[in-house]
Amino acid sequence: MAAAKTIRSTNFGKYELRLVEQNGVFYGLANGKICSEGNDRDRVWLALHDEAGKSDPRYFGYAGAKSRFLKFFPAGFQSDGYANQERDYKVAAKRKLDEVAPLEGVLSGSGYGEAVLSVFRATNMLSPFEKTKLQEILRGPDADKIVQAVAEFATKANRNTLARLEAALKPYDAAKWTFATYLPYLWQPDRHMFLKPEVTKDYAARVGHPLASVYEARLDFAVYSSLLDLASRTSDELSDLRPRDRIDIQSFIWVVGAYREEQEDV
Repeated sequence: MAAAKTIRSTNFGKYELRLVEQNGVFYGLANGKICSEGNDRDRVWLALHDEAGKSDPRYFGYAGAKSRFLKFFPAGFQSDGYANQERDYKVAAKRKLDEVAPLEGVLSGSGYGEAVLSVFRATNMLSPFEKTKLQEILRGPDADKIVQAVAEFATKANRNTLARLEAALKPYDAAKWTFATYLPYLWQPDRHMFLKPEVTKDYAARVGHPLASVYEARLDFAVYSSLLDLASRTSDELSDLRPRDRIDIQSFIWVVGAYREEQEDV
């Protein structure tokens, strides 16, 4: 019998998670205890995270998240209250962005700073402090460079484009996830995802997703990849509610984490 070989490992809360392979079978271990096994390494690793996530006192799983969302919006994404409170203004912001700063135009053009600033101001998804910071940036001498760096990341999201965006934002102390993900999310809501850190980390902990432990404030592509996986898994879990895009998924995460009982749609 071949010796077990560690394929990958990470820390998840109080657990050390390891994926090991022995004789063609993969095992997921939490603090040395086998929690999952099988022939598909990715499925075993995912199942291991799911089991470890259940130990968080905030955990209620995707079923619990869905139940909480439906408490506020019983007709799901088709609720009138949902459209009025969560979706319509984001769709309107997307339309405005496509009109005043289309992605292809931004990639090859200049002078879009003021137009982009108006789109950031069109929603309440960033704090007043963040919007003030953006005014300084998008009316400054590096506005074109920064807006084009965001557009490049939206077009081809990878480590290199995110690193270039981070380098463009750092001199302004603005290398933040909200700044980096807002425009890509509105340009391409079927592909990208907006990251509002605190509520998204809380949601990840509640459903047992690895983002809860891998999140970092710095613009690390591993964090963004984990965010996209969280969005995809949430969409899969909500398939019966028929989410239209990641505007619905981001709104779902916000409702689950930020709404209080007095906001129920009755």
